[in-house]
Amino acid sequence: MILLRVSLLFLILLLLPDWYIYKVYVRYWRCGWLKRLYMLPAVVLLLGLIVFVAANEMLRDWFGIYLIVTLCVVVPKAVFVLSSLLLRAAGWAVKRVIPHGAVSVLPALAVFGYICFGAIEGKEHFRVKEVTFFSPDLPASFDGYRVLQISDIHSGSWNGNPAPLQKAISLCLAQHPDLAVFTGDLVNSRADEMKYLMAVFSRLKAKDGVFSVLGNHDYATYTHWDSEADRLANIDTLIARENRMGWQMLMNEHRVIRRGNDSIALVGVENSGNPPFPDKGDLPKALRGTEGMFKILLSHDPTHWRREVLPETDIQLMLAGHTHDMQVSLFGFSVSQFIYPEHRGMYLQGKRGLYVNVGLGFVLFPMRLGAWPEITVITLRKEN
Repeated sequence: MILLRVSLLFLILLLLPDWYIYKVYVRYWRCGWLKRLYMLPAVVLLLGLIVFVAANEMLRDWFGIYLIVTLCVVVPKAVFVLSSLLLRAAGWAVKRVIPHGAVSVLPALAVFGYICFGAIEGKEHFRVKEVTFFSPDLPASFDGYRVLQISDIHSGSWNGNPAPLQKAISLCLAQHPDLAVFTGDLVNSRADEMKYLMAVFSRLKAKDGVFSVLGNHDYATYTHWDSEADRLANIDTLIARENRMGWQMLMNEHRVIRRGNDSIALVGVENSGNPPFPDKGDLPKALRGTEGMFKILLSHDPTHWRREVLPETDIQLMLAGHTHDMQVSLFGFSVSQFIYPEHRGMYLQGKRGLYVNVGLGFVLFPMRLGAWPEITVITLRKEN
């Protein structure tokens, strides 16, 4: 279903700009074979789209490459068309001839280069974000406490190349966190995706430990299994491997972290999402025994905050991932904001907060633009 929706979107983006460009420019070319050559990329991409839709899961690993190639073709064309329309309108307004075709090539080429950067370097353009969260409920001994958050690694998308994630973990270690947390989606579907990365992930350390929760992809529902027992065994394998790496998996439970006579609760739930995403979280169970404590909740899906956390609990800070900010953010704008009210960064409701990390990895298409892969360091501060 996701593949079909994406395919329809690219079909529209592919055909409309080509119709305009052909009508306004190409049909006036004198060379007949050059006119036909212009249509070749669109024909090839349309044939490729048919092949991928027909193949369904069989060619899924190659679909991301197809999307990147498609973006490199259709988005510059769309920018060219928009620029051309604006320049033609400006020419009509001032009653002067503006070389709209030649000028429109420049922003199209710039966008083409930017997309190439996102595909080649953007997905490894790791950024450390420093955030401060103030709370009057924070125990004094935890004033200045540093929590490092990473999320959405999607091990299967890295094609067996551990080097970028080695760099990311080194950046994490350089922050010297008191606590490190991972908020879900370690794999795309299968636990075996992370086998070659276990040594890398095992390097992540923090004074009070490394803790993790499951995300929607970790439930292995995006691939075919011979039986439900096989899928469940895959989840058990994933959890066992994370624990073997030194990451403590929180399955609707909590841990108490102490500083002298003070303590806070780190709470972790299984994925709690809206359909079609899994809803396995049991927050009341996880909170049992944390009454009156300052609480940090790890919950993969940010929609959990308004559905249950705000109206039914006194949790001060929730950390989430999941959105990726759609892996593309231009001048601060991302289409993810139309899907998720809280899609990137810190959100406050009174004295309570939610931080949405846009993730370290990528899924579906291998690129990031603007929504750079993120390592977050949240410093807790006592508000008097």
